[in-house]
Amino acid sequence: MSIIEDLVIASRVCAEYGVIDAYGHVTVRSENNPNHYFMSRDVAPELIQEEDILEFDLDSNPVHPNSPKGYNERYIHGEIYKARPDVNSIVHNHSHAVIPFSCTTCELKPIFHMSSFIGLGIPNWDIRDAQKGTDMLVRNSMLGKSLADKLGKHPAALMRGHGSVVTGNKIQTAVGRTIYLDYNAKMQFQAMMMAGSSESVVYMDDDEVAANVSWQEYYRSWDLWKKKWLKKLAIEKNEKA
Repeated sequence: MSIIEDLVIASRVCAEYGVIDAYGHVTVRSENNPNHYFMSRDVAPELIQEEDILEFDLDSNPVHPNSPKGYNERYIHGEIYKARPDVNSIVHNHSHAVIPFSCTTCELKPIFHMSSFIGLGIPNWDIRDAQKGTDMLVRNSMLGKSLADKLGKHPAALMRGHGSVVTGNKIQTAVGRTIYLDYNAKMQFQAMMMAGSSESVVYMDDDEVAANVSWQEYYRSWDLWKKKWLKKLAIEKNEKA
């Protein structure tokens, strides 16, 4: 199995779970050159095939000449990889459940043990702090660096009125965190409605967060997702043949 195949599967999984639709993207750092990363060309994630994957340097320039058009917001990934050598995969998503937490004073907190990483801190980045009057997209390295600076050493960051960016030491970790971030946002909202306020909800404490984050790489979830999508991709290839 190659990381290119994993990247295709990761993109399909995120689309299947509704955290990305025609927009959003998954990347993975190159195993052979840590100053390069892989990302699809400009196509809806649910349609990505291995031949769509491009290689970029950390300035988010395509490595190979005459490469097809890449995503406008690839600078999110390049600047985070520059700043975080511990990060090997990134998901930028538009989770509808997460966005309300990015534009209100309600803090996203860990309510579910599978999303314990939230307890490590999820800062909220407002693009207006870097540049006013934008279309909210991270279209250049300056905006990407501003987001990377706000992310700091945290596992994820919200993007005001836009979505979030989620990191992992492995592609399975980044994908798992993305999906469970979305789940946690939904459950936290439900709990807040039931309890009548955010303060009345019982969240995970710091010791519980530490105990869960230490083992949480979502290997069992990834094994399930990967096996399912390998079958689906094989069917797609047979239908094309």
